[in-house]
Amino acid sequence: MLKRILGLTAILLSCSAFGSELSDAVKQDYDAYLAGLFDHFHRNPELSTVENETARRMALELSLAGFDVAEGVGGTGVVAMMKNGDGPLVMMRADMDGLPVEEKSGLENASRAQQKDPITGNMVYTMHACGHDVHITSLVGTARYMAAHKDQWTGTLMLVVQPAEERVLGAQAMRDDDIWGRFGKPDYALAFHVNSLDVAGKVNITEESPFAGADTVDIIIHGIGAHGAHPYAGKDPIVLGSQIVLALQTLVSRELPPQSPGVVTVGSFHSGTKHNIISDRAHLQITVRNTSEETRKLLLDGIKRIAENMGRVAGLPEDLLPEVIVSNESVPPTINDVPLTRRLKAAWNSELGEERVIFNPSKGMGAEDFPFFTTDPEITSVYWQVGGTAQEDFDREAQGGAAVPSHHSPLFKVLPEPSVTAGVESTVVALIELMSE
Repeated sequence: MLKRILGLTAILLSCSAFGSELSDAVKQDYDAYLAGLFDHFHRNPELSTVENETARRMALELSLAGFDVAEGVGGTGVVAMMKNGDGPLVMMRADMDGLPVEEKSGLENASRAQQKDPITGNMVYTMHACGHDVHITSLVGTARYMAAHKDQWTGTLMLVVQPAEERVLGAQAMRDDDIWGRFGKPDYALAFHVNSLDVAGKVNITEESPFAGADTVDIIIHGIGAHGAHPYAGKDPIVLGSQIVLALQTLVSRELPPQSPGVVTVGSFHSGTKHNIISDRAHLQITVRNTSEETRKLLLDGIKRIAENMGRVAGLPEDLLPEVIVSNESVPPTINDVPLTRRLKAAWNSELGEERVIFNPSKGMGAEDFPFFTTDPEITSVYWQVGGTAQEDFDREAQGGAAVPSHHSPLFKVLPEPSVTAGVESTVVALIELMSE
């Protein structure tokens, strides 16, 4: 028994020593190299599908770290491979696109970059308003550490620099470009996101779904046009649309079980051209969020049922009933593998310290396209978050001061050092946990 206790103590001390050595090494690399790289990425964000310079820089950085690099995967995507003996193939993904937002953070390195929006063709300001600069900088830090410490792991490491996450296009584009056939299907897939709602440097992991599935739904409401002074002569699509909007609210409140999360939000309602004209058409744009396929089906079926039958209630003929169109720009929910989540959480507790590892489920229903990497075929995966906001910012908010800016806000900002280093440390610990002998 004494030998077992001494052996366990030795293991724990060894783990603690590794965690300390890792933190020191990552801090030194941040001070010497990664801080400047983050500054570059933050000042020079690029929009989804046109991340050309970012992709080139990432390819260069990963190549310099010793990886075999392929560019142009699924558009601007980059895949970097390093084989180090026998063992599992583990993928780590980082998304790289910015947003069409003018930065108003007040930071010295605030982005002033502009780029032609590939959707509108307009020149727009661009900003890393979701923290993807943290993700790609951390991926480089991870690559540099893993390449310099091959004695600590065995297997094949796949680093994926993904484009167009903000438009939920990039992961599917890389799959369509046969990423698994070209580079191998991973045994494990990992990713993280910096989070403005967590204290900088914390590692946030949940056994629940960290990100929701999302569907984009359009409802085309047909009416019969008439003069505004003679409403009886037509069928008003604005009135019908308003009734549909209100009826949709019952899906979550009355049809979805109270402990099953779901959101149906009508974000846009367009109809009509003039004060005294009853239009013959209205258009609703809807986002639908869920954390399970069962909830998704209930909500989408309910939207179709409500829209069509409200048309019947309004007296529309069958050939003029509202049309419900579900876009192919949809993503399934991000679902963590529970045994792997628990395994990585234990490793983080041991190596980073329990005080740095938290469980803070999301209050929102944000979506991610990472599941396109982990479904069909199913790949065991975990997605976590690292904190990005200074504790004093939360304290100031609690005392009635300025609120902590959300992601996608022009005021969004993160503390680079603790965010980037936590990203590298948590990733390295996860990789070595999966790839050590």
